[in-house]
Amino acid sequence: MTAYATEPFADWLRLREPADADARSGELVDLLRARLTGTGPAAGAGASDLSPAGEGGPGMLVAGVGSVTSLRGDRPWVVHDLGSGTGSMLRWLAPLLPGPQRWVLHDRDPGLLERAGAVVPVAADGSPVEVTTRRGDITRLTAADLADADLVTASALLDMLTPDEIARIVAACVGVGCPSLFVLSVVGRVRFDPADPLDAEIAAAFDAHQRRTVDGRVLLGPDAAGATVAEFAGHGMPVTVRETPWRLGPQQAELIVEWFDGWLEAAVEQRPDLADRTAGYARWRRAEAAAGRLTVTVGHEDLLAGVE
Repeated sequence: MTAYATEPFADWLRLREPADADARSGELVDLLRARLTGTGPAAGAGASDLSPAGEGGPGMLVAGVGSVTSLRGDRPWVVHDLGSGTGSMLRWLAPLLPGPQRWVLHDRDPGLLERAGAVVPVAADGSPVEVTTRRGDITRLTAADLADADLVTASALLDMLTPDEIARIVAACVGVGCPSLFVLSVVGRVRFDPADPLDAEIAAAFDAHQRRTVDGRVLLGPDAAGATVAEFAGHGMPVTVRETPWRLGPQQAELIVEWFDGWLEAAVEQRPDLADRTAGYARWRRAEAAAGRLTVTVGHEDLLAGVE
C-alpha cells in the first residue's frame, strides 16, 4: 500500500459504506437496468435512431432527446466510475447489474485505487467483472476519455466540485451519450432526534463551509445536485432525482459519532465563534449516540441522467 492514501480517509470510507449502500436509490438502478438491457421504454427504437459516431458512443441507441440504450451484443458493459475512492460504488452496483462488466475506476489517489481493485464482485447473474484503474484529475476528463462507456457513475462526489468542474463532467457524459448515475450528493438537510436549538445554526455553518473557496475553487456543496440537474437539462438530457438520506440509529452509533465530529469541526472552522458554545453540545451528542438514544437523518440526492 502506498503512503499517498491516508489511513483515516480509507477508514472513513469503510465505515460509511454500509450506510451508503442502504441509502442509494434502488428505483434508479431498476430504471438503469431496464435501459441497459433493452427492456425499458426505448427497447423498440428503430435502426434509424442509432446515433452516428461521436454522438452516442459505441453501440448506443438514441431513443428520443437525450435518451440512450445499448446494443452491446456480447461485449461487457463498460462503466466509468469517477472519484472511486476504495471502490464502494463498484461493490454496490456491479452485483445489481446482469452480464459481464468492465469497470474503469478513476481517482487521483493511487493508494485508494489499489484498495478499490483488490476486491472484485461478480454480476447479478454470476458473470465476471473486470476492474482497471486510472489515476488522474476527474475534472479534466473529456468525452474521448469516456468514449467506450455504457454508463458513468460517481458517489459522494458532486458536492466537492465547482460549477465549472460539474459543467465539464456533464459535457463529457453528454458527449458520450451514455446514462450517468451520480449518487449521494449532500443537499444540506440534517435532522437529529432529539433535536436541539443549536442544530440549525451549526447546520447553516456547515453548509457555508461546504460552499467555501479552496485554492481559488468555489465549491458548490449542497447546491451541487441541483446544478448538475440544470447542466444536464441544458443539454436536453432527462434527469430523474430521488432523495436518498442516511437514516442512522443505534446500530450505526460509531458512524454517527464519526460523522458528527466531522460535521461539527467543519462548522466551527467556518464559524470559530461556535467553538465555546458547542463544547457541551458535542459532549451531549456523543453520549446520546453511545447510549443508543440518538438518531440522525442526513439528506442526500441521487440522480440518473439520460434515462426517461
